[in-house]
Amino acid sequence: MQELFRLKQSIIQTELVKSSVLKNTLLCVLIASSHLAVFGQSKTPISPPLLTILGTVQDGGLPHIGCQKKCCNNLSPESKNSLLVTALAIHQPDLKSTVLFEATPDIIEQWSILKQPPSAIFLTHAHMGHYAGLMHLGREALGAKNIPVFALPKMRAFLKENAPWSQLISLKNISLMKLEAGLKTSLGALEITPILVPHRDEFSETVAYRIKGPNKTVLFLPDIDKWNRWEKDLAVVLQSVDYAFIDATFFDEAEINYRPIDEIPHPLVTETVALIKPHSDSLKNKIYFIHMNHTNPMLDETSDATKWVLKQGFHIAREGQTFEL
Repeated sequence: MQELFRLKQSIIQTELVKSSVLKNTLLCVLIASSHLAVFGQSKTPISPPLLTILGTVQDGGLPHIGCQKKCCNNLSPESKNSLLVTALAIHQPDLKSTVLFEATPDIIEQWSILKQPPSAIFLTHAHMGHYAGLMHLGREALGAKNIPVFALPKMRAFLKENAPWSQLISLKNISLMKLEAGLKTSLGALEITPILVPHRDEFSETVAYRIKGPNKTVLFLPDIDKWNRWEKDLAVVLQSVDYAFIDATFFDEAEINYRPIDEIPHPLVTETVALIKPHSDSLKNKIYFIHMNHTNPMLDETSDATKWVLKQGFHIAREGQTFEL
């Protein structure tokens, strides 16, 4: 009889444990319905993540303030509305979530393209074209609720310690999320790793992002100083990705005769082409030039510069292009 009693007690305890596990599972499901629901989800989605290019222009946009050149004066109304500042979005259909890379001055137009609020925003650095759009998330505009904004330590400190960005935090329009260089963050089927790059870090560090999906991997590197100032070899980095959206601020030296190059030491497109030209066609095929200054002739799809770059085996990013990850 005692053995039978102990057996019954064991069965009861087992059922209680099962009940507790079930309750905890249900609690996890409820928690997953928040902004951060994309964390810890399945890494084998039925529908692959889809990357969309939301903009390709340098921080100042197009038309550019004060510009009297034909690059700005001769724009058609359609071009003025379609050429936006550089940003990417990655949509995960299974999770019904979208990750936005950069909060640009054109965030209003880009937000409407998303068709849903982003589940998270990742920032590269504290130059105007990459974070200024956060202002639209405050009480004067959207009045957002705890949108996760991922940034590295100096960038987080910059936002915390300077108005009006600090008000976004105090009013809980955004929630600052920690990133550390070299450490990956998982969001659903994505693994996102920030990589430090050298770039006039007046207010924050600057990073590129390595974004790994279930099938493809992306390098997003919109801003960097000269390639020889980076501790990494661009060709080696390219070998580990499928697509690379990299800095194409200026096409050549003739384009920037109105400003000292030392103030804005981006790698010229002609320099990048020369650097990668000795390598295989498959390596060149991975590169999509992005983040083009308003003076960059590559913004014109019919220009000689565009034709030359394509002939060399490289690509030029265009708004609306999509890539399955």
